[in-house]
Amino acid sequence: MTDSSRATRRLVTLMAGMGAAHFIAPRPFDALIPESLPGSPRTWTHLSGVAELACAAAVAYPKTRRKGAIATAVLMAAVFPANVKMARDWRERPLPLRAAAYGRLPFQAPLIGWALHVARSSE
Repeated sequence: MTDSSRATRRLVTLMAGMGAAHFIAPRPFDALIPESLPGSPRTWTHLSGVAELACAAAVAYPKTRRKGAIATAVLMAAVFPANVKMARDWRERPLPLRAAAYGRLPFQAPLIGWALHVARSSE
């Protein structure tokens, strides 16, 4: 097994798991939705879950892998403001929760890089 196939499989697993989590336990995701967006937070939670599941499926299928990985990178960039909102909203939470909220922010760039690596290796 090559590094790129391992990276692909792990990216599919991550995206499918996160997409499913939006339906299994939507409440934490609802709290990340900016109040300025129209509609209910749950609708946005479900839409983002569908987007993550669609990205996972596209990356899993070799013929759509490149486009799916690029879509994954774009989606990860698009949800970054929600992660910033979470960090701001959790400023008054206990230190371990604050650390988790702020600590996840720098990981968005490597995740985007990971998706782009999968896209490049599928060309």
